[in-house]
Amino acid sequence: MIGRLAARAVIGGLFIAHGTQKLFGWFDGPGPVGTEQMLGKIGMHPASRNAMAAGLTGTMITAIQKVHLDNGPWNTQGGYEYNLALIAALLGLADSGPGTLSLDRALGIEKTGPGWALAALGAGVLASAATIELARRHAPAGEDSRQATDDPELATVRT
Repeated sequence: MIGRLAARAVIGGLFIAHGTQKLFGWFDGPGPVGTEQMLGKIGMHPASRNAMAAGLTGTMITAIQKVHLDNGPWNTQGGYEYNLALIAALLGLADSGPGTLSLDRALGIEKTGPGWALAALGAGVLASAATIELARRHAPAGEDSRQATDDPELATVRT
């Protein structure tokens, strides 16, 4: 009970802070202008719309594909370790449920189990695929929408 509450508070707090870095520039984040510039550099067109969506949790899979995948798993090398750990933690919480100390339980709207966890993962994968395909279609003529792995500015980008 206490463990799930702590996990929800920490993971949820990190997701909120991570999103507000992109949406509002809080916690030393790039804000919407910096996020739009970064997304334009990795071919996520239209960058302005994707910058607003970057504050949402469903973009973790896209961040892995567009920014971190080529760097390997370790965060110290710009890899996807952090993103993957958060996705796994959220799936675990979706599977096990919020616990007795939750608003979901108090309101009787708790949805849990492996089906909900798999549905959340599937929705994230489909949303990521659709976002990347739409970005490819909106890319300026002749531009490759894939990340340039040798771009030194992207080496320090954290999504």
